Amino acid sequence: MEAVVHRPGEGERHPVGSSEIVIKAAGEDTAGAFFLSESTIAPGFAGPPPHRHEQLVDMFYVLEGVLTVRLGEETHQLEGGSFVCVPAGVVHTFSNPSDIPVRFLNFNTPAGWENYMRDLAETAKAGPLTPDVIGRVASRYDFHPA
Repeated sequence: MEAVVHRPGEGERHPVGSSEIVIKAAGEDTAGAFFLSESTIAPGFAGPPPHRHEQLVDMFYVLEGVLTVRLGEETHQLEGGSFVCVPAGVVHTFSNPSDIPVRFLNFNTPAGWENYMRDLAETAKAGPLTPDVIGRVASRYDFHPA
């Protein structure tokens, strides 16, 4: 395995409708330990349906904007500098109901979520990503609707 360096704006870029995912580290870079992306979600992005993971730990670090994150029955407005770690089994979702983009880092352990992101980007070429469409793509991975 070799070291990976991505300067600002670099990485494996995937347009997802009017949003974008830039994969910074995938399983092949981390010996399967984790996945990291820098994501920008467009204003009005409804997000995935509420769900849980059986093994995946899902983490978000907000860089810019306000990310709306639902954890169980609680909803949090997370501004830049906020971090949330969602352990396996916790029902959650996220969205951007605001009128400005939200940029955040998404960490997942173990790795493998990058394949979902690649599939999601491919699916977005065919039409809008509604929560139902996102859920169908994600169901191929460690994603279980609540």
